[in-house]
Amino acid sequence: MRRTITAAIAIAAIAAVIAPHPGQAQGDYPNRVVKVVNPFGAGSAPDILVRALVTGLSSRLGQQFIVENRVGGSGAVGTASVVRADADGYTLLFAPALVLSVVPQARGGADACYKPDALIPICQTFVNTMGLVVRPDSPIKSVADLVATAKQKPGALNYGHPGVLTIPQLAVEELQQTAGIEVKDIPFRSGPQSMTELLGGRLDFVSIVMGTEVGQNIRVIGVFSEKRIATFPDVPTVKEQGYDVIPSSFGGLLAPPGTPAPVLARLSSACAEAAKDDVYVTTAKRAGQPDDYYTDAAAFRQRLARDIESKARVLARVKAQ
Repeated sequence: MRRTITAAIAIAAIAAVIAPHPGQAQGDYPNRVVKVVNPFGAGSAPDILVRALVTGLSSRLGQQFIVENRVGGSGAVGTASVVRADADGYTLLFAPALVLSVVPQARGGADACYKPDALIPICQTFVNTMGLVVRPDSPIKSVADLVATAKQKPGALNYGHPGVLTIPQLAVEELQQTAGIEVKDIPFRSGPQSMTELLGGRLDFVSIVMGTEVGQNIRVIGVFSEKRIATFPDVPTVKEQGYDVIPSSFGGLLAPPGTPAPVLARLSSACAEAAKDDVYVTTAKRAGQPDDYYTDAAAFRQRLARDIESKARVLARVKAQ
């Protein structure tokens, strides 16, 4: 019995010596596959961009970065899974700011799975522009046509969007308030699903993230932006057409709370380079991204804090309606 105890103590002592200390584990990060969760569906704007970004991250950090789509709850399901994940840098989130600035604030109380400050910003890698699209044969050729039709038939028009509380939905909610119209919203799990329904003739128009329309036979009637976008230079902004509605949408890579600073630093450095790779730059241009889509962790954090405040005001207005 005594020999058994002595042997066990010896084995434990050896294990303690050879076991990696936290600092060593951080120093050789990453030493296994890193999972990046996208809380929206395949083919969505975040999905297109994250798959381009992980290519650059993998090559720079010497380990495979894989994408996992965890859809549901307007991004809440995938986001909550990362909030609860181990804070070791091996589970990350790639998502628009709305999963923090909108979803938890809209739900609130016991229904909120996490708080707006639940994740650590690593780098911003996209700035999305929303747009309104119709079928090519639609009689609606402008925002003015849309508003006029909606006023003639209150509640008769229906539109699709990629989920409740997503920026495309909130954009149309704000447009309804500004223009004094009423349209029926039909949520889908992703932008591509709503596009399929539009092209099938089951929707009158769709509010999308510009970039998901690539390769689709549709007509863009307006973009929610301060200025026209390069991919559709002939399409006037919604503001140009008389309605000052410019929803903010941006996002990038985030980590669970408590992730060690050395790990965050490695990810931030790699992300800064990966976001400027030819693969990512080309993908970003196709998705209608502006030239200034990238910002570092500090700027991303500050912008996220402002967005949380501004979205709180938008949500209060929507609830008041």
